[in-house]
Amino acid sequence: MPLSESPAPPQPYRWDLLRPDRLGTLLDGVPEPNLWFLEELTDCAAKVVARSGDADLRFVGRSADSVFDLLGGALDGSSWQGRLERLPLSCARDPASLSPRELRRLREHLAAAGLDPRALARRRRPLALVDLVWMGRTFTTLHTVLRDWVEEVREPWPVVRLKLRYLGITSRKPTSPNTYRWHRHAPWTLDLPAAGIHSVSLDAGVWHLLGNVQHKTAASYPPANWHLDEDRRRQEQQPDGERRSSVAPQHGADNRAALAEARALVTAGRSSVVRGALVRTMRAEPAFRERWLRSLARELRGLPPAPSRTCS
Repeated sequence: MPLSESPAPPQPYRWDLLRPDRLGTLLDGVPEPNLWFLEELTDCAAKVVARSGDADLRFVGRSADSVFDLLGGALDGSSWQGRLERLPLSCARDPASLSPRELRRLREHLAAAGLDPRALARRRRPLALVDLVWMGRTFTTLHTVLRDWVEEVREPWPVVRLKLRYLGITSRKPTSPNTYRWHRHAPWTLDLPAAGIHSVSLDAGVWHLLGNVQHKTAASYPPANWHLDEDRRRQEQQPDGERRSSVAPQHGADNRAALAEARALVTAGRSSVVRGALVRTMRAEPAFRERWLRSLARELRGLPPAPSRTCS
């Protein structure tokens, strides 16, 4: 069975925050979170969408979960609903160090996220990977694996390269010729057109919060954990059955606090205040000249789609 037709491999469980009634009493007694970073996060989220080039978005790992949650609330019920998904892998290792078993599992995760070479080549819209970036090692690993996979299955790289994008959220630094730019130091970025690589700078304090401090709703998922579920079943001599869809959810105090914050961000995203702020930031982006972004802005403002132009 081709990987693109295989079921998704196990991933850390994450609650469906767009349907909060499923949380039951899980958050009872959890204090209301302080969203002191909401304004900066909203600005970042708007730029992520605007600089995606109308691509579907896949959020890598856990670092940008707050951006994912805010946009999930803001875009719920819009034409963009369903275009945001997570790829909850931690994979900053040298691709050459991945075992054959780990490489196959990584490909299964990529295929489940729409990144199978065959699927990429036949996509109508591009697909953009989004992550917090320091040195760009995770993007380097993913691109190297994808590029080798494309060559192996003989899909046309000139076609695939137009469907694949990387959007790095960086820590804001003073503008200087000597400032480190991750995409300028990664040779693989030359594989892609200029539209395939973009950055969004985020306030350094908020970037540090998301990348280094913030509690998350699920555990990290590095290569060492990719087969734990299967190995545990094998050790317990349980029948294989169907592959599980997720690794068990975390219910610790930190996880519950993270879940409360994530739910609050989804709720904030649905508000007219945040949606208005998203539109204001989008208006200042060069991509606002393009019809797709103007149309999305109208939706966020609660307006009907702009009428199509017809030739007389």
